[in-house]
Amino acid sequence: QVQLVESGGGLVQAGGSLRLSCATSGRTGAMGWFRQAPGKEREFVASIRWTGGGTDYPDSVKGRFTISRDTAKNTVYLQMNSLKPEDTAVYYCAAAMKIFPGRAWSQYAYWGQGTQVTVSS
Repeated sequence: QVQLVESGGGLVQAGGSLRLSCATSGRTGAMGWFRQAPGKEREFVASIRWTGGGTDYPDSVKGRFTISRDTAKNTVYLQMNSLKPEDTAVYYCAAAMKIFPGRAWSQYAYWGQGTQVTVSS
């Protein structure tokens, strides 16, 4: 069983930045960030492999968000810049046993509790 603890959400104005952190109790194949806004489906935001650090982003956040990992601390980060009101959502950290889990949330076995990110216009 892998436990994930997220931190770093909050309220920020459009154009601002936030950094989310996710501490994990164990190493898996890959880590991901997802988000879910009220009334919308859970959306893939970013992923990173523990080995090699390969990353993946959808077009909606590419160039604005950066996922990174600290292997010594077993922690994954999501740096979010140039935030927009449409980025408002609950952000979830997730861990996948597969090295290449893809973008489907069903491929991730473990989930954090979520942290709220609100971007005001």
